[in-house]
Amino acid sequence: MALAGVKVIELAGLAPAPFCGMILADFGAKVIRVDRTKVFTTMDTQARGKRSVAINLKTAEGVALLRNLCVQSDVVLEPYRKGQNFRNPTLL
Repeated sequence: MALAGVKVIELAGLAPAPFCGMILADFGAKVIRVDRTKVFTTMDTQARGKRSVAINLKTAEGVALLRNLCVQSDVVLEPYRKGQNFRNPTLL
């Protein structure tokens, strides 16, 4: 596989990030999807080949855990528009 050994962290969101993560997983990357803790489960067609972890990003422990995952990864995919980030409570 072309991307074997590459670790990707994907912050769950809409459209581009999950699709990109799915393609990277298809090419052999290890993709870990970070979901919010209270997410309604629906059939996710773009979860193929990914692992998933639920983290509450509204707590200091959750943010620290996500930062630790990001430090250990090669790529971070985030779906937020310019100027926004995962700590903005309006996005969580």
